[in-house]
Amino acid sequence: MAIEQLKSLLADDLQAVDQAIHGLLDSDIPLIPLLGNYVIDSGGKRLRPMVLLAATRMFGYEGDRHLKLAAVIEFIHTATLMHDDVVDDAEQRRTRPTANALWGAQAPVLVGDFLFARSFEAMVSDGDMRVLEILSGATRELAEGEVLQLANMHDPEVDEASYLRVVTAKTAVLFEAAARIAAIVSGRPAEEEERIAAYGHHLGVAFQLIDDCLDYSATAEAWGKQLGNDLEEGKPTLPTIHALAHTDHQGRDAIRRALEEEGVALLDPVRTAIERTGALEYTVQSARERVDTAKESLAGLPDTEERRALEALADFVVTRDF
Repeated sequence: MAIEQLKSLLADDLQAVDQAIHGLLDSDIPLIPLLGNYVIDSGGKRLRPMVLLAATRMFGYEGDRHLKLAAVIEFIHTATLMHDDVVDDAEQRRTRPTANALWGAQAPVLVGDFLFARSFEAMVSDGDMRVLEILSGATRELAEGEVLQLANMHDPEVDEASYLRVVTAKTAVLFEAAARIAAIVSGRPAEEEERIAAYGHHLGVAFQLIDDCLDYSATAEAWGKQLGNDLEEGKPTLPTIHALAHTDHQGRDAIRRALEEEGVALLDPVRTAIERTGALEYTVQSARERVDTAKESLAGLPDTEERRALEALADFVVTRDF
């Protein structure tokens, strides 16, 4: 599996990043490391930090700045997950109870704020204004994406373009930032920076497209959370958007009612409409096109084992079942 190949290749760096993560969680307030460690150690794939680590090695970087910056990337991602779970009132993530299910809503929001604050302290200590600019901009775009997604909730009129705007802001932006930072700390020229940034962007879009497919097609055991969560939250995603545009009256009625108010109670007829219209196949094909573009973006970059691992990671993103 590509992700295991990449983890093996980056084992030493990943261990150093984990140490940096736990160091950044240090606080005299016991609840902060308790809750933070619970979420961070809950089985996340570390894809965003791995993109940064692999790209810096591909570029031949020999310093250690990338380790703390990879930890910052994971901190920002984790903080957004904690806030998302509170907003969505989610009870399970990665087969475990969410932090808000165990500690209530207030503590995860405040600890998420702590993670953001520590992230910015680490960025400032890195001392590179371009890195600070990229990560602060990415954090702003993440927040904008979440707000736009909230505004789109329960709206069956959301179209594919609006959906992709959300995907770009809430998911692709952090993958792109991780990749771009790798080029910056490695001192690579602008053309190579843009190539690796494009890789990260398209990888991130593909990742979210497959996530949205799995919400209707994965096994609950592999997925680690209840199927149909997006429907329950009234969240339009590409499978429902495509199905709504191509199904019959009965299917359109079921999808509209599910998104507007009835949620997962109508999961079966909604899944039927999705299957009949080939909406999952359409979404997967869209993800494959993004992955192809991501891999093409690597052309001309150093031909190393890490570059081949990044290509394999792109393929993994679109074939995974979790």
